[in-house]
Amino acid sequence: MGSCLTVGPNEALVVSGGCCGSDEKTYIVGGWSWAWWLISNAQRLSLEIMTLQPRCEDVETAEGVAITVTGVAQVKVMTEQDLLAVACEQFLGKSIMEIKSVLLQTLEGHLRSILGTLTVEQIYQDRDQFAKLVRDVAAPDVGRMGIEILSFTIKDVYDKLDYLSSLGKTQIAAVQRDADIGVAEAERDAGIREAECKKEMMDVKFLADTKMADSKRELELQKASFNQEINTKKAESQLAYELQAAKEQQKIRLEEIEIQVVQRKKEITIEEKEIDRTEKELIAVVKRPAEAEAYKMQQLAEGHKMKTVLIAQAEAEKIKKIGEAEASSIEAVGKAEAEKMRLKAEAYQQYGEAAKTALVLEALPKIASKVAAPLAKTNEIVILSGESNRVTGEVNRLLAELPVSVNALTGVDLSKIPLLQKMATS
Repeated sequence: MGSCLTVGPNEALVVSGGCCGSDEKTYIVGGWSWAWWLISNAQRLSLEIMTLQPRCEDVETAEGVAITVTGVAQVKVMTEQDLLAVACEQFLGKSIMEIKSVLLQTLEGHLRSILGTLTVEQIYQDRDQFAKLVRDVAAPDVGRMGIEILSFTIKDVYDKLDYLSSLGKTQIAAVQRDADIGVAEAERDAGIREAECKKEMMDVKFLADTKMADSKRELELQKASFNQEINTKKAESQLAYELQAAKEQQKIRLEEIEIQVVQRKKEITIEEKEIDRTEKELIAVVKRPAEAEAYKMQQLAEGHKMKTVLIAQAEAEKIKKIGEAEASSIEAVGKAEAEKMRLKAEAYQQYGEAAKTALVLEALPKIASKVAAPLAKTNEIVILSGESNRVTGEVNRLLAELPVSVNALTGVDLSKIPLLQKMATS
């Protein structure tokens, strides 16, 4: 068994559960629904407007001034199916006071955060814009709860340090000051106008008196004096005209001089610009290429210098290596010659005098061939001498000098060889 449940347009009926054990929820606004006993669960959610009064006390503004702001907001649950489902999910089963508490804390949080970004003047002088800003910032958050902000206004703004009242006093003082200035200016203008009127009246009076006196005097003056006065006035008028004309001419001349000065200044400016242009052109055409050429020559000279230095270093290294090689070669040759002489000396000591004689005899043909080599190229030898015994003496001298030459070349003294001694004595 079940029952029929009805709701008015100011309430939403949420029925969950059915005869088949379904968990599907049904949302009814201003209508009726069937609920099964012990199976279906029916709950109601108010759709009436809720009035909230968010209040933020002693909140510091952007300038650090602590103020208290009170607002009034009108909110209600949205009746669209999806948004109604969200609102039911958030607030179903809660009382109106609990719903108001949640929404009030949300609005106060946004109100407090926005107060910290504005100055006192912005909040106080444009409350509508301030309220709109709070509404625009808070609407998305409460909208995600299924709640709509119908209106939001600033009810009151005040502070405990009389900052706002001081702003009002400043404005009032400014208005009073402007009013006093206006009154004083009006009184001043009235006094000036009154003085001008009095002056005009006195000028008319003095003019009338002067004319009357002139008329009386003209009647009393003689014709000659009258003519003389007329001529004097004409002369004064002419002088005044000429003086004024000279002044005007002087002004015109001054204006012409000023025009010439301005024109000359412009010409000087143009000449200075032309000089600057010419100087820049010379720098671009002459100086820069010359600097580039000088830099090029400098780099080439440095490169040539470096090349010469490297070549000289290589040549010195080459000479050093050649010298070292030659020194090593000479040292090796010298060591070989010394070793050869040492071995010869040892052989001479081992062989004795017979060996030395055999070596000398072996060397004599070679020595003779070397000595006779120049003579082989000689066709004939002519010995000039006046005496026959002089030729024999020269031959004997050459033979006597032969052992000395052999000793110098081989180190062997032929005069000490017994065989040769015997040949010499015989």
